[in-house]
Amino acid sequence: MSLTKIFNGKILTPHRVISGGCLILEEGKILEVSEKNIEVSNALEIDASGKYIAPGFIDLHIHGGGGFDFMDGTEEAFLTIAETHVKYGTTAMVPTTLTSEKKDLLKTLDLYETANKSNKKGAQFLGMHLEGPYFAMNQRGAQDPRYIRDPDPEEYQEVLAHSSSITRWSAAPELKGAIEFAKYLKSKGVLAALAHTDAIYEEVLEGFENGYTLATHLYSGMSGVTRRNAFRYAGVIESAFIIDAMDVEIIADGIHLPAPLLKLIMKIKGPDRIALITDAMRAAGMPEGDSVLGPLKTGLKVIVEDGVAKLPDRSSFAGSVATADRLVRNMMQLADVSLLDAVKMITLTPARIMNVHNQKGSLVAGKDADIVIFNENIQIEKTIIGGRVVHDALNVK
Repeated sequence: MSLTKIFNGKILTPHRVISGGCLILEEGKILEVSEKNIEVSNALEIDASGKYIAPGFIDLHIHGGGGFDFMDGTEEAFLTIAETHVKYGTTAMVPTTLTSEKKDLLKTLDLYETANKSNKKGAQFLGMHLEGPYFAMNQRGAQDPRYIRDPDPEEYQEVLAHSSSITRWSAAPELKGAIEFAKYLKSKGVLAALAHTDAIYEEVLEGFENGYTLATHLYSGMSGVTRRNAFRYAGVIESAFIIDAMDVEIIADGIHLPAPLLKLIMKIKGPDRIALITDAMRAAGMPEGDSVLGPLKTGLKVIVEDGVAKLPDRSSFAGSVATADRLVRNMMQLADVSLLDAVKMITLTPARIMNVHNQKGSLVAGKDADIVIFNENIQIEKTIIGGRVVHDALNVK
């Protein structure tokens, strides 16, 4: 059937809830959004049974899930991660790398191209996010220090020439050559994001003016107020708050950022400038226990407990195991955010940041039919991508 009708639910728009309305889908697109349950002949009907009908969740920053990492070096890794996260409402994602040898990075980019063509059952790919290697050593976090360095024009120009799938690249704006790097990214239509950085306000502002318009996982891997020769300087965190037009992404797993910080970010930046991200590693969607951060063969051994990955000695967090549904739930329960705003931060706002808001991010006629149906507890019942049901919790095989 070319037509699909979703009815008897609460349709979430960026501004209101439409109770008792319906969606008509045709050929992978939203044909009509109605406040009434209109009659449609010869349509596949999906009864939402009073649950919420929302745009599909968009994850801007994700490393893995289902036991795999995008740096594992296999097409299976890409496909399994994409298929794992649709169970939690993610309909589109930006696969993310870790700092690595150039040959491994280029291989991962090639695998993206292959996997993107064969990805039929998982979340859609919106291009690759390269996280590193141009970082401040002091803010490297779990990034491998062997590969951290200043931006090298010969290197990044080669990487960008190698693959057209790169849509964002995170770096530290204070590094030598980082401003020229951002300008080059902008000339190629690639989003520059600041990350793993020890910059102060003046450096952040210069970076923002030249393309660093997104703060990667705010609070994680970045400077706050610092002192130099007895004088205080605002760090990246304060800069992200001061610069109204800067977008921020946050790991809203409730652990990387506790409730007071989630509330603070929400109070200052608001839902139009905040994107919720999982930043998930391979253990997302898996039982707790031993795991590996980064490539399976060469990555860092970690232990997953209390809903987060930790170093084996439990001295530090070592990665997120969040899923998209958990992010929405946490923003509502921990940060007192409304359902509409929580959903916006994982739909329309990330769609705008990645410049796909004309196709995704809200339930509007003409946009892609990427839809999730969930209950009051944000438990996902159905995930629909391009008009096709790719996950149905009531009919799991």
